[in-house]
Amino acid sequence: MREIVLITNPGSGSAGEADVAELLRAAGAEVEELSIEAAAEDGGVPDCDRIVVSGGDGSIAVAAEASRARGVELAVIPTGTANDFAERMGLPADVEEAAELATGGERSRALDLARAGSRAFVNVASLGLSPAAAEAADELKESLGALAYTVGAMRAGAQADPIRCRVECGGDELYEGDAWQVMIGCTGAFGGGSQIDADADDGRLDAVVIEGGPRAALAKRAVGLRSGTVEDQKGVHSARCSAITVELGEPQELNIDGELVGSDSLGGSPLEFGVEAQALRLVVP
Repeated sequence: MREIVLITNPGSGSAGEADVAELLRAAGAEVEELSIEAAAEDGGVPDCDRIVVSGGDGSIAVAAEASRARGVELAVIPTGTANDFAERMGLPADVEEAAELATGGERSRALDLARAGSRAFVNVASLGLSPAAAEAADELKESLGALAYTVGAMRAGAQADPIRCRVECGGDELYEGDAWQVMIGCTGAFGGGSQIDADADDGRLDAVVIEGGPRAALAKRAVGLRSGTVEDQKGVHSARCSAITVELGEPQELNIDGELVGSDSLGGSPLEFGVEAQALRLVVP
């Protein structure tokens, strides 16, 4: 019988709609439940055969850190609002199907683990419009679900202002000036269906900067983010490297895998982003 530590975030999306622990037990696992707060503590996750996380995108990095530290596989049961990571990795959206995979799955994929300062992330860390959009969407998630991110992005595009920044990738300057958005991608998925071109297992991060300009052009940027082609647009700067630095004109909020984090809590400007190549193994279909 496989020994599983289940990391849960009851406040995430649809987490309360299914008893994930019971689904795992019904699939043949021995399960010990742990809160996301307890799992984030040093040594908080006990020995086990596999770590399973039930929650949204913001919960996955905590479980990924524990998975890396314990040297065991990570399985994801997507019970958040957008579940961008699960979508990008081709994981089952159905909770029962995901629980069966988490318990009995035998295939795994090596993935990178990105960092903003010392904080781990798996999808995207972004500044500018994305944090403003996430803040606007937060109050709408219960009523609109994943559509809240689209509405939030529309509100942010109409009200927010560009940020002043300087971005270096691998020691080379990528951009300096006003930017609507700066994105640092690992899987590249974020915002309920937006994406930038990124490989989750190449040992590098992708930096994408949407330079400041007319507000009216943001609709075209939004289409590019939805289709994954924004890097092809004029006025969008991108590069791929293992270390990225972002200097800020003033403190900013970041959207890190759907969680809002102040830049000062990450050490302030300049912000340092790095990546651990293939640091974890994800259970996949």
